[in-house]
Amino acid sequence: MPINIPQYLPATERLKEEKIFVMEEERSKSQNIRPLNILIFNLMPEKEKTELQLLRLLGNTPLQVNVTFLNTATHESKNVSKSHLETFYSTFHEIKKDRYDGMIITGAPIELFEFDEVDFWEEHKEILDWAQEHVTSTMHICWGAQAALYHYYGIGKYPLETKCSGIFDHEVYDSTVKLIRGFDDIYPAPHSRNTSISTEAVKNHPDIELLSESDEAGAFLMISKDERHVLVTGHLEYDADTLALEYERDVARGLNPELPKHYFPEDDPTKKPRNTWRSHTHLLFSNWLNYYVYQETPYDWVDKGENHSLTSSCL
Repeated sequence: MPINIPQYLPATERLKEEKIFVMEEERSKSQNIRPLNILIFNLMPEKEKTELQLLRLLGNTPLQVNVTFLNTATHESKNVSKSHLETFYSTFHEIKKDRYDGMIITGAPIELFEFDEVDFWEEHKEILDWAQEHVTSTMHICWGAQAALYHYYGIGKYPLETKCSGIFDHEVYDSTVKLIRGFDDIYPAPHSRNTSISTEAVKNHPDIELLSESDEAGAFLMISKDERHVLVTGHLEYDADTLALEYERDVARGLNPELPKHYFPEDDPTKKPRNTWRSHTHLLFSNWLNYYVYQETPYDWVDKGENHSLTSSCL
């Protein structure tokens, strides 16, 4: 089934080249289908790259998906044109009365700031609180996961001596959990962050289940016990060359970065890295959309005071 995206979004042509079934919103209005409505709160600086990465994954399932992009009103994005944001993005004020079947909150390059030092933190907290009543399931990625762990569960982050960057192996703890159904016992995934969280704090929290971790990179996949929140501390959505581009950027800035671990062939940055995590990325997004969004969301969102009416579990 197709992914429905705003007309003229730059990612459209690239998705079509990759044979992702794309339907622009004008055509989708003629379809007598109840699609899933997914909100993407995109906090990454290079928004168009992140749009493509996430749309590629949402468009590779049997479910029809409508996508809305959300941007902060209290922070000015510097790496994307104002016209792009005005054309393809909404602010929280514009969508706060709506309901969404799922939401994705991306990472952001602000980990070294304390949460209350982030200029849009109050807005972010408002969105997290709003999601409790207006979104069936939310996937939080990297800084987004750290922010959710802090806001919902009181688990903070701490700075690392050196950046956690590279491709790391992760162990699956319980393969019967729907989110990781079909995963190999050990699988690779990218990380790119300057802070981390306490694995022990996650394990000891009564409202969170740790599903997968790495000996080198720590806790990776978590889910809340009520299954409303999926937390991913790394970047499964990354392309094969994303870590290389980040490394080259930091070299150009004179930051003297370490090579991403287990990434470049023979640790040679002149050699082209390969994507070894793609299949598990697609599986994670497919499982999330199927088991935690599609099978849990109501067919019709109906406001009844503070609650919504679960009129149907099937679409």
